[in-house]
Amino acid sequence: MIFVHQPNACASTGQPLLERRLLEMSEPIPSDALWIDLIEPTRQEDHKVEAFLGISIPTREEMEDIEPSELLYVENGARYMTGRLLCRVDTDDARLTGVTFILRDNKLATVRYDDPQAFRMFVHRAARPAGVMLTGEAILAGLIETVIDRAADVLQAQGERIDRLSRLIFAEHADPSARNAELQDTLRALGRHNELLSQQRESLVSVERILLSLSASYRASKAPREIREEVRSTLRDLQSLEEHATFLSGKIQFLLDATLGLVNLEQNNIIKLFSVMAVVFMPPTLIASMYGMNFKVMPELEWGFGYPMAVVMMVVAAILPYAFFRWKRWL
Repeated sequence: MIFVHQPNACASTGQPLLERRLLEMSEPIPSDALWIDLIEPTRQEDHKVEAFLGISIPTREEMEDIEPSELLYVENGARYMTGRLLCRVDTDDARLTGVTFILRDNKLATVRYDDPQAFRMFVHRAARPAGVMLTGEAILAGLIETVIDRAADVLQAQGERIDRLSRLIFAEHADPSARNAELQDTLRALGRHNELLSQQRESLVSVERILLSLSASYRASKAPREIREEVRSTLRDLQSLEEHATFLSGKIQFLLDATLGLVNLEQNNIIKLFSVMAVVFMPPTLIASMYGMNFKVMPELEWGFGYPMAVVMMVVAAILPYAFFRWKRWL
């Protein structure tokens, strides 16, 4: 699909806004289009945009490269920048998707094969009067700023979930029997949060590379001051988010260690219980073994009170170790 964004004016206020519409395959691309958004494009759609802008649209496989030289480069007067954005965060299928930004002659083209929430947020913002400056560079800067805003929302939500897990881990439970199952659920939840956080950090690193490249390019080309300031401000925001993501990652590691420690304590309590039971029953077993021997000369076998005496000895031999453990507070 090809969506084109053209400058327009608000009917009520007359302020400029960006109008979005789906372009049919038979329609030509409008000459005043500032942003061309390709979503899962076909080869015919790629060729159409390539002919209009004089660029080469990268394939999906090329967008998955990890070499910086394949992600950030200039070719035929067009600047190519590929980043990885987090999408489907609110589902169990959160993933990173490659997005390529192509800037040429004050026109922006984006190529993507998924629908990150940040794009929907920016489209809604740009459709409002004075929501964005009507230049390709300003649209690119606004898009990246929205990506950072969305990353901040994701990290904030992750932080709140991690805080809830922290309270759950260290809370006292009235039902110790259910503790083991709760700890297993907590371990799985921590694993999911760590995976999502790792993906978000990878996304931030890729966007940071784009911003650093843009900042250097704008300094060299003496781009408008407003655009340069916006890029620098966005870069500072991104770096602060990276620090926050590092903090959350350390907190997850701490909670993971604490949870594993609690699991070990639960296992130790079980082993301790079996050990105590073995020690408690060892002296009675010794007494029973002594009187179970088949020797001819055993005077106690002829005693009338021999059996009650043996039973009392076994009971006392079991009680004494138990009382000792209780006195030592090992139970």
